[in-house]
Amino acid sequence: MKSIGLVMLLGSILGIASCSKNSDNPSIPETKTETLPNSIITDRTLETGTNYLIDGQLYVKNNAVLTIPAGTTISFVKHDEPSSKGTMVITQGAKLVVNGTSNNPVVFTSAEVNKAPGDWGAVIILGKAPVNIGTGNVEGLAVSADTKYGGSISDDNSGTIKYLRLEYCGGINPDAEEEWAIDKASGLSLHSVGSATTIDYVMVAHSRDDGFQFVGGTVNATHLVAYNNGDDDFDFDYGFTGKMQYIISYRTELASEHALRANGLESYNDAVPTANAPLTRPIISNMTIIGPQGSETTKTSLNQGVYIRKGTRFVFQNSIIAEYPQGGLMTCPRTRPPLLNNKGSEFKHNLVQSDNADRAFSYDTGSDPAGFTGIIADPGTRDFALNNVNQNGLIEVSGDLKLANMYGANGPDLTLQASSPAMTGANFDGPNFTGFFTVVTYRGAVGTTNWASPSNWAVWK
Repeated sequence: MKSIGLVMLLGSILGIASCSKNSDNPSIPETKTETLPNSIITDRTLETGTNYLIDGQLYVKNNAVLTIPAGTTISFVKHDEPSSKGTMVITQGAKLVVNGTSNNPVVFTSAEVNKAPGDWGAVIILGKAPVNIGTGNVEGLAVSADTKYGGSISDDNSGTIKYLRLEYCGGINPDAEEEWAIDKASGLSLHSVGSATTIDYVMVAHSRDDGFQFVGGTVNATHLVAYNNGDDDFDFDYGFTGKMQYIISYRTELASEHALRANGLESYNDAVPTANAPLTRPIISNMTIIGPQGSETTKTSLNQGVYIRKGTRFVFQNSIIAEYPQGGLMTCPRTRPPLLNNKGSEFKHNLVQSDNADRAFSYDTGSDPAGFTGIIADPGTRDFALNNVNQNGLIEVSGDLKLANMYGANGPDLTLQASSPAMTGANFDGPNFTGFFTVVTYRGAVGTTNWASPSNWAVWK
């Protein structure tokens, strides 16, 4: 028995020594990095534990499916010329499947050590759903079959995206982009993407240009975050008719210098404009739009929370807009009449605050026959929005919204305090809110549980 005990004791000592030695020199597998080709024409699943590099433009085509596992980082080589910016394009018929999680998201970023907005271009998905110009090619890329979008398949399927973060993109538009120039692809750019596509938990941060672009299409989406982007956080045009819920547009700093008017949300029907069908008509519930802290005079590159122009229609409900200098909601000569006359546009059950309270509701006179120029306060739209039918609320000071921590050092906490006016007042009555939306009692993107709290996915820095 003593011999057996001695053997066991020696074995334990050797085991401890062995463990100690391994602790001093741990065997940690290195993360591999692989450069992806510029064309993927057959189904491919990227390897778990491998990161990837893209140099130039990558096209997924020939109906191929590209699957990206949780925890994968894809970095884009920086190029100075806008036409050479790194870009991933999912062509018509192909699919992108992103299987990220909150703890292990998929990240698209710059390959630079010192990353900056505009280092790379966009993730562009091209579908066959309707667009009101029939078909088109992506602005900023060469015209070819690989950049075509549009069709008649409303329920087209371009894949599934969950827990994806894009950062330091938006470089296809030149630095000195003029405000009224046609936007080139930026951020997550969805062209004619159909309703069978799934998009949930996507963050676009530090884009030099737009964050999310919806060009035609019928795709629906939930849990989207736009953070400190240079131009519009959410851009809708050319006949987009999808639905969205739980959406955040948030800024802590001024817009990039290249943008003359950066908005939380901008929508128009087409560039001319015309009455081309389908009319652009996003249906949005539970959105929170927050501009940066500061006085109105310090936000010269920013404009308004929601800008509705060039013939678009829109439905915006159960949401919060705050801290923009030129207003919460701005219309123009081609969008004000449809709103005030109930011709396809609705703005109801929202809470609106502006740096200038008189401009919480404003009007871009544009080429108005009355001969006015510039942006003016719009008491008519204000009275319409605050009437007993539309039931919007005007908030004088953003602090009265009583969000938990609107400007936290480690990221915002947009959950609602118990005394917040947004805790109640949501309304989902009517045909616009059937078949997709989750009915909740609160207004804004976040109730009492912060789905956008700092995490490996939601990075607020």
